Amino acid sequence: MSVLSAVDISKRYDSGAGSVSVLNDLNFELSAGERIAIVGASGAGKSTLLNVLGGLDRVTSGKVLLGNKDLTSLDERALCSWRNKNLGFVFQFHHLIPEFSALEAVAMPAQIAGQTAREALLMAEELLVELGLSDRLHHRPSRLSGGEKQRVAIGRALINRPLCLLMDEPTGNLDPKTAESVMALIGDVVFEGTGFVIVTHDPVVAAGTDRQYELANGQLIGASD
Repeated sequence: MSVLSAVDISKRYDSGAGSVSVLNDLNFELSAGERIAIVGASGAGKSTLLNVLGGLDRVTSGKVLLGNKDLTSLDERALCSWRNKNLGFVFQFHHLIPEFSALEAVAMPAQIAGQTAREALLMAEELLVELGLSDRLHHRPSRLSGGEKQRVAIGRALINRPLCLLMDEPTGNLDPKTAESVMALIGDVVFEGTGFVIVTHDPVVAAGTDRQYELANGQLIGASD
């Protein structure tokens, strides 16, 4: 079953200096439980592709389907609601709010989705314990290591049991040993049926996925292409 797909998507940026095409009639499909890596040169458009797949940026043409919804047809309010419940993001930088504890940060998306504060906090605690942060529940970002912050970000992305997880260089800011442990945790914690797409420069990370693609000239090139 497909949880995320792109159909003939293009992304073009227009300015006074002219037009730049980043994605060109690109097609993509992620199945439930599947793990896909996307590699490519800097500036190839990998982050743009993730932003488009996640509805953070609008396509110039084509369709992006998350579950049974066409993200390109939704207004901003409906898009935010559907994305909150069905999509998780993990970026290279954790983007944690300094005033929120680990527990509060992870619980926030669940509360936005309609859970009571008590329910959301219980769900967040379960996730953080599974992520090895049982003794960091009430710590704010300033008291967490880089790897711990990224684990909090992973918990935040997963709390609503999304259809898929999009990750943009989630280990790029970590030392190799910490990066390895974070990726192992992702594999252990991702819910059954949740697919994920990871943009990475790390060949070891890419090799641990089911499929690998290279983004070049606005197209995804598979190992067998």
